[in-house]
Amino acid sequence: MLTGFTKPTSGTAYIDGMDIRLDMGKIYTGIGVCPQFDLLWETLTGREHLMFYGRLKNLRCAALDRAVEQSLKSVRLFDGGAADKRVAEYSGGMKRRLSVAISLIGDPKVVYMDEPSSGLDPSSRRALWNAVMSAKQNRAIILTMHSMEEAEALCDRIGIMVNGSLQCIGNSKEMRSKYGGTYVLTVTTAAGKEEVVEQLVRSLCPAANRVYHISGTQKFEMPKQGLRISQVFQAMEHAKSWLNIAAWGLSDATLEDVFVKVAKESDISSV
Repeated sequence: MLTGFTKPTSGTAYIDGMDIRLDMGKIYTGIGVCPQFDLLWETLTGREHLMFYGRLKNLRCAALDRAVEQSLKSVRLFDGGAADKRVAEYSGGMKRRLSVAISLIGDPKVVYMDEPSSGLDPSSRRALWNAVMSAKQNRAIILTMHSMEEAEALCDRIGIMVNGSLQCIGNSKEMRSKYGGTYVLTVTTAAGKEEVVEQLVRSLCPAANRVYHISGTQKFEMPKQGLRISQVFQAMEHAKSWLNIAAWGLSDATLEDVFVKVAKESDISSV
């Protein structure tokens, strides 16, 4: 609805003071969209795509050439002749980066990106993140994604939606503080030692909750309140020898943990 593909059945939204029900013709020149699936012409080159979309944003002559060059450089499609290759010769990562460049050309004030790094290898994903990070300085970018790692890397504010309803919104620190008030202790031991490890963990934190157990590896959620990290470290280091602990680690709750917890609570409350 915000990008004009579907009309709202009720209510409205305003972009730069313009109503999406009445002013989409004007709004289009000030927004950029990167859909989840690439909408590209395989017979055109990357440069030709950006020339076309740049003209739609009212760019002309030297200003258009500068914007195209800048866009190609921002997503690493300028060097090596990539800009003048037909899109049919592009890899999946190159196509994705071109879609992001298209959404950013013309200096839009609002940009929508749906799963921008979907299907990319780690190197291409990092390059794309850098392009988005540098682009967000002077505009609002709205990202939809499933990757909490990506959300934490790119977003100033994060909202979690479950069953079409917004459950919470805030920055990553606020959300971890509110919904992830636990440490996660992971312990890997030889088979047959699991119960002893569980007893040790509960002696350190009676409220500990085992959330994972397979092949000698266990994960425990331990409430932060009243827990001394130094005590956990001392106990685990001391237990290494007599419990034959192969590996252990203590970590803070991640955004992924927050997402799972919020989703579970929402499902329970909707029953």
